[in-house]
Order: sequence, then C-alpha cells, then structure tokens
Amino acid sequence: MISKKLSRLRRAQATRARIARLRAVRLAVHRTNQHIYATIISGEGDRILASASTAEAEVRTQLGGHGGNVAAAKAVGTRIAEKAKAAGIETVAFDRAGFRFHGRVKALAEAAREAGLKF
Repeated sequence: MISKKLSRLRRAQATRARIARLRAVRLAVHRTNQHIYATIISGEGDRILASASTAEAEVRTQLGGHGGNVAAAKAVGTRIAEKAKAAGIETVAFDRAGFRFHGRVKALAEAAREAGLKF
C-alpha cells in the first residue's frame, strides 16, 4: 500500500527531473492544511534564493491568522514574486510538488504571475 504522501512525491518526480535537466531556477510549492509555502531554489538545487509562507509573522498579521485558504495563497504568491524580483529573478520553473493545479496552488501561481514572475 502506497501512502498518500509517497504517491504525491512519485507524481512530482517527473517534473523535478525535467527541471533539474534544464538547470532552471524553480518555484517549489508545498501546502498543508494550515499553511502554504513557496520557495525559489537555484538551478543547481543547492541554495534557497527566496521564500515566503503563511507561517511568517508579517503574512499572519495581514491575513488575520488563518493561512489555509485561497486568499492566503494569493498573498504568498505576491510576496514570493516581490522577493524574487528583489533577488534579480525574473523567470522560474513552477514545481507544484505533485499537488493538483487547482485551489490554493493555482491561486499562488496566478498571483505570482500577476506580480510579474514568468514561468
């Protein structure tokens, strides 16, 4: 029996392998029931260049505490795009980590695109 987490990671393998071959800077997304996390990782996969999440104090106060909804994902998407631009990053490869591209993951991606990040 394969666990839910293991099957999600199996779904993510093909995307991660393709991004690794391209040596592209990647925007990795991880979601839990209460939070959503976005991390920009270098092309070699050895350094975190920028990160944003609903667990950050600034974002929590802005949202009123609850980070497990679409509004929170939009806030994190905008924030990660701003941090990426500050670090000089314009284009990234989107790594949804095996999560379906709908709901919070989609909201984060669209907010990052609207804030000027290209993928």
